[in-house]
Amino acid sequence: MPHEIKGLNEECGVFGIWGNPNAAELTHLGLHTLQHRGQEGAGIVGLTDHGLVRHHGLGLLSEVFTKPMQLAALHGSAALGHVRYSTAGGRVLENIQPLLFRFSDEAIALAHNGNLTNAISLRRKLEDNGAIFQSTSDTEVLMHLVRRSKQPTFAAQLKEALNKVHGGFAFMLLTEHAMYAASDPNGFRPLVIGALPDGGTVICSETAALNAIGAKFVRDVQPGEMLTVDDAGLHAEQYTTDTQLSVCSMEFIYFARPDSNIFGVNVHEARVRLGEQLAREQPVDADIVCGVPNSSLSAAIGYARASNLPYEMGLVKSQYVARTFIQPTQELRERSVRMKLSAIPDVVRGKKVVLVDDSIVRGTTSMQIVKLLRQAGAKEVHLRISSPPLRFPCFYGIDIQSMDELMAANHSVAEMRELLDVDSLGFLSVSGLEESVGLKTTAPHGGLCTAYFTGDYPTPLDDYAAGFAKEMACRKIDVSEVSAP
Repeated sequence: MPHEIKGLNEECGVFGIWGNPNAAELTHLGLHTLQHRGQEGAGIVGLTDHGLVRHHGLGLLSEVFTKPMQLAALHGSAALGHVRYSTAGGRVLENIQPLLFRFSDEAIALAHNGNLTNAISLRRKLEDNGAIFQSTSDTEVLMHLVRRSKQPTFAAQLKEALNKVHGGFAFMLLTEHAMYAASDPNGFRPLVIGALPDGGTVICSETAALNAIGAKFVRDVQPGEMLTVDDAGLHAEQYTTDTQLSVCSMEFIYFARPDSNIFGVNVHEARVRLGEQLAREQPVDADIVCGVPNSSLSAAIGYARASNLPYEMGLVKSQYVARTFIQPTQELRERSVRMKLSAIPDVVRGKKVVLVDDSIVRGTTSMQIVKLLRQAGAKEVHLRISSPPLRFPCFYGIDIQSMDELMAANHSVAEMRELLDVDSLGFLSVSGLEESVGLKTTAPHGGLCTAYFTGDYPTPLDDYAAGFAKEMACRKIDVSEVSAP
């Protein structure tokens, strides 16, 4: 979700319901389906007979809601929930969302997935004008902008504030009178609308969460769109027409659940196509194909299918260990790899194995997995990655902020092959990524944000521009001409 002003970026999940008597309970179920998007904090605000009531805390949803009374206290006709991922320096209770603001005239709950690229400068300006912040999260900036607006209605105030924040965001707000949602002008972060059969409108991060509570998918929230849901129904308007679809490509590659659809494209089927294209671009003489559980299994199926090689379960994952990419420290990432994965010697022993993974970020996980396969007796290990090399930071809400931590930004493919101790290493091309996802759009890059691979950012970088330019200069890379080799 949002990034801490002095920390790294995050990835989170939001879920809200208006107009159902079991809103809080259904939100709790929906958040369980979005738990993969954030594991360090969770919270729900319920619209009760006593107004907006919040329960939140650090940890998994099951660790935050441990007693029936905690959820019962939120019972009502509307609710807003959030699961959060943060990094070092940001894991404090004050940042756990939804944030709840109590003013003399109303109470407002606010949840956010993404990262505001101009949050630092906006916060500085607001503080100079007397604003007092209660958290270090960039999410709070939006509320200060809303409260300073002179527009006559809350919807108009929110619309004005949305035009002042930049970057990647999916915002949701809950008041005693309505629920609101908004997507950034590029649609970086997914947000979908659903309808419950017994009444109520649902807005959340992924369609899988709609399925989990029996809600019918209505449509995706469009870039630059603001929604208002109240007892009169759903009202949609564009707060800006300066839009261009640039869905975060990592949603298709890694983050989203395989049973979710994003702008009409099923994530599992997209990953299968990524694997098929990878096999065409990076073939290898091998005996079996294995995927890294769980996000790489679909791509491994595609690779095996296109290469006419048997797909085997060479690795087994414990379902009770958090995702290593979003562990808060490097030490925890390294330790958790062996806790969550093990190789099956009887499957890989003496075999030339194609190991399919979705990405290489720091390289830590890949190194450990290759070791597992070799120790299990694999004759050869050929690593195939169903995304292009990650060489550039993300400024829109993913935990990739510095090139220093990106393996592909600091080593050639040949050097990476040696460091990873694999017999060969191959990545998917950027064009192969764009074509395989297959969004039905005429937007550049097939409607995807591929900046992490190319350095071609679809928006100005605002507060990050100077730092990024300095990093490029230190690496003797022309910022105006960066592209993945």
